[in-house]
Amino acid sequence: SNHDEIKEVAKSWKVEVHPRSEKVSSDDSTSLETIQEFLEKHPEVTVVCNIQATSPCLHPFHIKNALKKITEDRYDSVFSVVRRYQFRWKEVKKGSDECTEPENLNPAKRPRRQDWNGELVENGSFYFMFGGFLMFVLDSLQGGRVAYFEMEPEHSVDIDVDIDWPVAEQRVLRYGYFGGGVSLMFCEVSGCLTAGRVSSAKSRDTELLNVVLLISEEDVLRQMHYKLMTGCEAMVVGEDPLKDVQSMVEKKKLDWNDVAYMGKNLDFLNLFLTFQNLLIRGCCGGAGAINPLKAFLIKIKISFTSLLFWCLWVDCVSSSVL
Repeated sequence: SNHDEIKEVAKSWKVEVHPRSEKVSSDDSTSLETIQEFLEKHPEVTVVCNIQATSPCLHPFHIKNALKKITEDRYDSVFSVVRRYQFRWKEVKKGSDECTEPENLNPAKRPRRQDWNGELVENGSFYFMFGGFLMFVLDSLQGGRVAYFEMEPEHSVDIDVDIDWPVAEQRVLRYGYFGGGVSLMFCEVSGCLTAGRVSSAKSRDTELLNVVLLISEEDVLRQMHYKLMTGCEAMVVGEDPLKDVQSMVEKKKLDWNDVAYMGKNLDFLNLFLTFQNLLIRGCCGGAGAINPLKAFLIKIKISFTSLLFWCLWVDCVSSSVL
């Protein structure tokens, strides 16, 4: 950046700042020119990622997985795309007698959306490139061995004109990234809440989330079963469960604001709340569930749906509690 205020804000978040020269700071300057100038001054950089600030729903896992295509799969450039299901027609000039023509469909065999794979289009979210290739071989952000990284439609938000702002604001609230949030979650599985049956399905945002299943001493024989069924760590807790989980939190050097709990033990919840002031949500069982079944989730910073999807199964109940 060449803007002093932007530099100060970036530094306050412990971000290193590259001072752009006036040569690449004009209204006509391109991202490519700016990146090339940066590489000239920083030849030690081997991989460059150009992230567009106009794509506010980008998440860390997008960057992490796209980077692997450069570092592990040995592509020279990788860029983000999204799948669209839109039929395109040839543009004709106003006042012309020329008829338009379809460009990506046969109207006589118009496919249903579910029968069509759609098309991949750039969403402008980010561009990865191998620095040396960009400087000495290509004069483009895309070239050499090229690969794309497909992003979900809900994350493919691009702010280009004024009308995009209200749409982007709503999308960010639902699908935006708001920091690391919870990194350790304790889930109680013993007792009537799950009737000894539990399965899980994690979202992509939970790759760094460590889930620990809490098992009572009476249920210790199921410990290996839970681990095999969910892939999560299982921990046996005694009469003072908070003391048991506290040792794990301290061992992992976490703050209690990074920890969440889900379960039915109100005494444990009250003790847990002595360490943090967080939101409690009560979730009741679905049709046919043994009442009163309640599960409480304590969480911070990010929505539960982007944190973890847990299916707590009750005997003879096909619908999940959560």
